[in-house]
Amino acid sequence: MALLATTFVVASRLMGYAGAIQGAPLLAAEADSAGESRGTVVDEVVWVVGDEPILKSEIEVMRIQGEAEGMSWGDDADCRIPEQIAVQKLFLHQAALDSIEVSESEIAQGVEQRINYWIQLPQIGSKERLEDFQKKSISQIRQEMHDDYKNQLLVQRMQAKLVEDINISPAEVRAYFKDLPADSIPMVPTTVEVEILTMTPKIAQEELNRVKDELRSYTERVTNGETSFATLARLYSEDPGSARQGGELGYMGRGMLDPAFATVAFNLTDPSKISKIVETEFGYHIIQLIDKRGDRINCRHILMKPRVSSEAVEQAKHRLDSISNDIKDGKFTFEEAVTYLSDDKDTRSNNGLMVNSTESERTSRFRMQDLPTEVAHQVEGLQVGEMSSPFQMVNSRGKTVCAIVKLKNRTDAHRASITEDFQVMKDVVTNHRRAEIIHNWVVRKIKDTYVRMNPRYATCDFEYEGWIK
Repeated sequence: MALLATTFVVASRLMGYAGAIQGAPLLAAEADSAGESRGTVVDEVVWVVGDEPILKSEIEVMRIQGEAEGMSWGDDADCRIPEQIAVQKLFLHQAALDSIEVSESEIAQGVEQRINYWIQLPQIGSKERLEDFQKKSISQIRQEMHDDYKNQLLVQRMQAKLVEDINISPAEVRAYFKDLPADSIPMVPTTVEVEILTMTPKIAQEELNRVKDELRSYTERVTNGETSFATLARLYSEDPGSARQGGELGYMGRGMLDPAFATVAFNLTDPSKISKIVETEFGYHIIQLIDKRGDRINCRHILMKPRVSSEAVEQAKHRLDSISNDIKDGKFTFEEAVTYLSDDKDTRSNNGLMVNSTESERTSRFRMQDLPTEVAHQVEGLQVGEMSSPFQMVNSRGKTVCAIVKLKNRTDAHRASITEDFQVMKDVVTNHRRAEIIHNWVVRKIKDTYVRMNPRYATCDFEYEGWIK
């Protein structure tokens, strides 16, 4: 029996939604074997927020996804889930009014990271297992995740805009914690301070030549009209965030790009031309201009990363082992070795001390889970002042490097104090204030928004007041 398609137009059916809210399902015509058609329920509108419907299927999808990721909705899931979807729609509506945008490259990168996270789960383990589990190809999974991840970013940026002017004083922090019982003071987890010395394995000239020859061949194929730059980027670029978009990066300012990349990209004037080969910290690129708007540029690129041989890795580890022995013999300190020998420009001028950058601060303290995985594995077994053996890792720029680390300090878990952990306590107050501002904004927004829901939700104990009018 073939199901005949029935189009449901979202934007122009507000009065229709009101009828559906009273319990009327959305119907599709289904032809039976006798040629007659009958109504078949395919979904149901249970809420309307503004001119946006919330379907029963949306609620079920969120429930299933949450449970799959270990989220507990509690005993009130039937009320909490549709409310959460409704709140998201309020933020998305305001984001559209405020012209908040996210780039395609950001979306693609986030989706790719999420897919890679799923693949690494013990119960999945491979792309093939993920496709089998989802009953979809990786390409289909990416397409279906696109809008959800885009909306997630828009909501985050809208919320960030609402709380961007918060400024908490030390007096407010002290006042907030003054009368709190001891067991309400936050626990500060174990933190460590780590120094690192890195060495980049030498890449053979033959490998560099191979990469450059490949990029020159791509340029030649596009110039000859054999294929498009976007097609080659999808097939061969080693930048996962942009490859899925045909190498497109979205509109970016000069300061958002690697300096060497930006210099070449901003000098391009003809979209039909391809740049010379550009070397950056990430690898080697060729670039094609798409458009310029004032001080922002949109371009495509193909990135290739030279492969590091196992022999080069072993040579770098052997060199680090020799340096480590010289440090232990007292010929020089770890910090002196970093200053003269480390390849990591971010830590070289700071005696190798790694920096943990968050939205609220830059600190040398790391929780173990915030360290790069390879570094955390080494630090776990060290005593303060000890050095690790040489190991291999991938740095923040995607390059294979070898390293040794020294555990400079470890602070065990403890109750926060104003004198020792002021930033931790300030963050608690700041987050409380943010939550308060966002909650009040949602309540005000509800008052100014058309809301209609199925009567069965009228008895819900919602987080935000004002839904039931």
